[in-house]
Amino acid sequence: MESQTPITPILQTQSIVILDFGAQYTQLIARRIREQNVFSVVLPCTATLENVKAYMPVGIILSGAPWSVYDKDAPPADARLFEMGLPVLGICYGLQFMVHTLGGKVRPADKREYGHAEIEVVSDSALFQGLAKKLAVWMSHGDEALELPPGFELTAKTHYAVAGIQNREKKWYAVQFHPEVHHTRQGTEILRNFVFNICGAKPSWTAQHFIESTVAQVREQVGNGRAICALSGGVDSSVAAVLVDRALRGTDGKSRLTCIFVNNGVLRKNEFEKVQANLRDKLGLYVDAVDATDRFLGKLKGVTDPEKKRKIIGNEFIAVFEDEAHRIEQVQGKVDFLVQGTLYPDVIESRSVRGPSQVIKSHHNVGGLPEKMKLQLIEPLKDLFKDEVRKIGRDLGMPEEILQRQPFPGPGLAVRVLGEVTPERLALLRECDDIVVNEIKEAGLYTQIWQSFAVLLPVMSVGVMGDARTYAYTCAIRAVSSEDGMTADWVALPVHVLKTISTRIVNEVKGVNRVVYDITSKPPGTIEWE
Repeated sequence: MESQTPITPILQTQSIVILDFGAQYTQLIARRIREQNVFSVVLPCTATLENVKAYMPVGIILSGAPWSVYDKDAPPADARLFEMGLPVLGICYGLQFMVHTLGGKVRPADKREYGHAEIEVVSDSALFQGLAKKLAVWMSHGDEALELPPGFELTAKTHYAVAGIQNREKKWYAVQFHPEVHHTRQGTEILRNFVFNICGAKPSWTAQHFIESTVAQVREQVGNGRAICALSGGVDSSVAAVLVDRALRGTDGKSRLTCIFVNNGVLRKNEFEKVQANLRDKLGLYVDAVDATDRFLGKLKGVTDPEKKRKIIGNEFIAVFEDEAHRIEQVQGKVDFLVQGTLYPDVIESRSVRGPSQVIKSHHNVGGLPEKMKLQLIEPLKDLFKDEVRKIGRDLGMPEEILQRQPFPGPGLAVRVLGEVTPERLALLRECDDIVVNEIKEAGLYTQIWQSFAVLLPVMSVGVMGDARTYAYTCAIRAVSSEDGMTADWVALPVHVLKTISTRIVNEVKGVNRVVYDITSKPPGTIEWE
């Protein structure tokens, strides 16, 4: 969605465009708006006006940021966005950017405001329509508006600073607090007022609308061509495959999509066989299964750096797909497109789409791709969060067994075997992971948890089993709850579940004699260990 791939919007009639200046809450703004059945998209604050216009916006939101508008490296945005004739809502830094850009003055606040605060609405405003005069909000700012730009008036304040401003004629509004977080109790109502009362948006963003528009877009993009789909068997790639298969299946029942499921040697226990059965029998997809275990493990031999692992797997995936595409071409005709189940969080973490935000890690299906590829990418889900993808899958009639699968990283167990990936260490992790997943399912917790899995640490310790001394590996258990993978909290698994998992692992997996539980949230950690 940025430098590697030009912005190609999903076909829709309207959207709310959010320009991101690097705030930690930006994705929440998008989610809160989508919850109103209005499409929203986050673009970097440096996005061109052409890219903004491509999404047919009916309104623009300027996000917060950890900067001051006077900082030397403060992120820029095209000031001409105020000439587009669209309603604009500035949030926190967005208010300061608006004031600074339109002729007002911003200064460091005498008293910084962080956390819970109360504001007072002091004048009529469409933004606060139907709300009380005093509101509990969440503040996070060190600067304040000293002088308002021409045409603006104060709409809300705290004891210390400006909390809301507006230019009624231009339909420009701004607040110094964060309406997108739950701590701002009526924040959703404020965003709803902006989206519907001020922007005049229609609640037309539904799963069915997405399916119809995406199918139409894929048909237009592929034309009479053929495509292959990179399938992992997880929710994302499965939904992407069913969507594209619907677009490319002819009236004769034949599809111009071939799904390629690659055994990269770092899959979970029995996964190569189970996934093939699901994809063929339950989804009716044409699946080409390729066992490339030796090929991948050969490339990974001796590699310990996590980013190198991801890059190697990404490059090798593409090499395998291009080889398979060439083979398919010999039989069925030319293949020009590669379908992937890339999601919005993948794009954000890999490509730093969020303005000046940092790249967290490369995902094999985004940041791990080589710069030059023979195949053109189709990423029908790249603007969606995981829960939205599941809704799409249900409207497509896909079975819950597939839709409720927990996320599994593209590089597979390679990023859960810390250090060098070897067949022996993979075998240990497969057995540990199988025990973790089965016991969590047995406890009825699997669908309540975002991800739960085992990690094999490159740490060996002394143990005692029977009357013998052991020196074996340590296994870490990870279980987290999350809405979209952008942030996550560790799950307090019941003690009896942890005890059963630990007992089974040390008794059944020869080579592991110690089990630990990861109680780190994201941030500061990531969900995966590598």
